[in-house]
Amino acid sequence: MSAPGMLDERESGRPSDIASVDRLLSAPAFAALIERHGRTPVTVALREHLTSLRHAALAGSLARSSLPEAVIAAAVEARLAETARAALRPVFNLTGTVLHTNLGRALLPEEAVRAVAQALTAPVNLEFDLDSGERGERDTIVEGLLCELTGAQAATVVNNNAAGVLLMLGALAARREVIVSRGELIEIGGSFRLPDIMRRAGAKLIEVGTTNRTHGYDYAQALSARTALLMKVHTSNYAISGFTSAVALPELVELGRGHGVPVAVDLGSGSLVDLTRWQLPAEPTVRDAVAAGADLVAFSADKLLGGPQAGLLVGRGDLIKRLRLDPLKRALRVSKLTLAALEAVLALYRAPELLPARLPTLRLLTRPPLEMRSQAARLRPLLERALGEAYEVTDTPMRSQIGSGALPVDELPSHGLAIRAARRTGASLERLEAALRALPRPVIGRLAEKTLWLDLRCLEAGDEAAFAAQIAMLNP
Repeated sequence: MSAPGMLDERESGRPSDIASVDRLLSAPAFAALIERHGRTPVTVALREHLTSLRHAALAGSLARSSLPEAVIAAAVEARLAETARAALRPVFNLTGTVLHTNLGRALLPEEAVRAVAQALTAPVNLEFDLDSGERGERDTIVEGLLCELTGAQAATVVNNNAAGVLLMLGALAARREVIVSRGELIEIGGSFRLPDIMRRAGAKLIEVGTTNRTHGYDYAQALSARTALLMKVHTSNYAISGFTSAVALPELVELGRGHGVPVAVDLGSGSLVDLTRWQLPAEPTVRDAVAAGADLVAFSADKLLGGPQAGLLVGRGDLIKRLRLDPLKRALRVSKLTLAALEAVLALYRAPELLPARLPTLRLLTRPPLEMRSQAARLRPLLERALGEAYEVTDTPMRSQIGSGALPVDELPSHGLAIRAARRTGASLERLEAALRALPRPVIGRLAEKTLWLDLRCLEAGDEAAFAAQIAMLNP
């Protein structure tokens, strides 16, 4: 038998063995917790933990080793840490997709980060004209840069490209008709379809041509007194090959001008520079669309442009003015943080020759495969030690993609680590993939062909040590 007042470790603890909330909160072990987290959160976490201990005691499974004050304090601290952990967390993107929609798309350059920090911590002239001392228009913060970089007369900004298309259709084509080729009736992520946007905007969709072939006369025959827009949509998230035909933008512009109908272009990814100068696949630029005569061009800021999430519309001054005056524009406007980041990113385009060094998106897209190959050779032994004999790790060439619907057919040569379960070990790639996602900074790879692929294109040298530290914590 145990001595009076002492806990017998051979017996299950009883509810009466559990200390009270008041006693524990007064204990030295809780003083530091209260100072760091505050008395209210500590009390809530403590009550929750003591409830779990009582349930265990009633079930006859309460270990007496879990009752000392220091042990309870440690358990409460763990609860507090879990509660305080942010839902939005940094991850390692080893999927091979640079502009990964589910992982936040474009990374922002330091210039944008500093601009956002300044806008967060000091008043800014968001809608205040410093020259006149009167109320201003927030779009003017980036309008000059957008016009300079695209050749357009005017520009406006909304919260994403889908919103831009919605605003354009609602302001210019409500209760009227918009002509679009059947081959351009796109669906973007989340089953968000162009016909649905048309319907929500109150515009009537007029489909012309066929899925694979559309001609100028198809548009001409569909024109009527009710036509508000001729619309061309860049099929950035899929490709139709073989026996195909599409109407070039200059031809559509000529038709529109002959009938007094504006031509709108949804460029989707919308590049501001010719990517082929860095040996990347060709993508139509916004400047080319404006130069070809498009009256309005809509595109994303957080894809190939490499900026924050936003939808950009550039084009004729009178049409942009109509968009700004539409009531929907206020509902779709962006905050000072988006504008601060966007201005900083756009300013980098004034020196396009420096973009690969300054713009993270372009830097990742242009990483040399040899650099990733050397990285794989360094990281392979670390991963092998962490995984043991249950898995086989090889460094191997891979194929990356740009992502977010941009250039879906084109791939980039890459390099990374391929993990396969060793034979007759019972190892599970699904369990390993889950363990990687459960790390303090999750590692996101790609499962396919009985292999877990870790593409290193998006793991830059500055993050290599942090990645190695995460791998050392792995318990597959």
